[in-house]
Amino acid sequence: MYKVDLNSDLGESFGVYMIGQDEEILKVVTSANIACGFHAGDPDVMWKTVKMAVENNVGIGAHPGFPDLQGFGRRDMRVSPKEVYNMMVYQIGALNAFTELHGGRLNHVKPHGALYNMASACKELAEAVAESIYHLNPRLILFGLAGSELVKAGRKLGLYVAEEVFADRTYQRDGTLTPRSFPNSMVKDPDEAVERVIKMIKEQEVETIDGTVIPIQADTICVHGDEPSALRFVRHLRASLHENGIYVEKVGG
Repeated sequence: MYKVDLNSDLGESFGVYMIGQDEEILKVVTSANIACGFHAGDPDVMWKTVKMAVENNVGIGAHPGFPDLQGFGRRDMRVSPKEVYNMMVYQIGALNAFTELHGGRLNHVKPHGALYNMASACKELAEAVAESIYHLNPRLILFGLAGSELVKAGRKLGLYVAEEVFADRTYQRDGTLTPRSFPNSMVKDPDEAVERVIKMIKEQEVETIDGTVIPIQADTICVHGDEPSALRFVRHLRASLHENGIYVEKVGG
């Protein structure tokens, strides 16, 4: 039997700015990566998003990023491994507090944006991310880009690692995501995106931007909650997974 987790980055509104369709998307996904106030989100949004995740029995994950609201955490920063470690501890701790307040349990951690991409490629930053999680709670699951340094660092420490693939992003030959600054970084046809996801799950491979086919492990699929068509797409994806005999459940049960 094939099975996979379906995750989305949520809780990214802050102040008077509303982003995404969190309430509806939480009825469809199985895991939520909730912004912790650095790249997006604020205490009020964190409180509300965690509450909705608990009510929908969705796996709750901390989604820590760089302190860059203006750039939505998608701009690279020159940071040391120690700085990354402390950023992670600070943000995971904040999200965990709201989770406990609502009677839930923190399930996983997924770095956001530029932090995620940099830690996927840099061994030292990957180790800082993994160590912060391990030292806080070694039972937390690390979501990392399939085949990346993040995955390797987590496994080296004995963390439960979920290898993540992206429904709407294209891949480079080395297994990294095509940078968003490139014109062909996104898969815009929803049917094509679904077809790629099913192939990643069933055949464990993906076609890269240059036509090369590379191996890939899909434990969890990311669908972005801030896109205008996100809700329609995630419903379409989940229905298609069901039709293709793929069971959807949160990582960790």
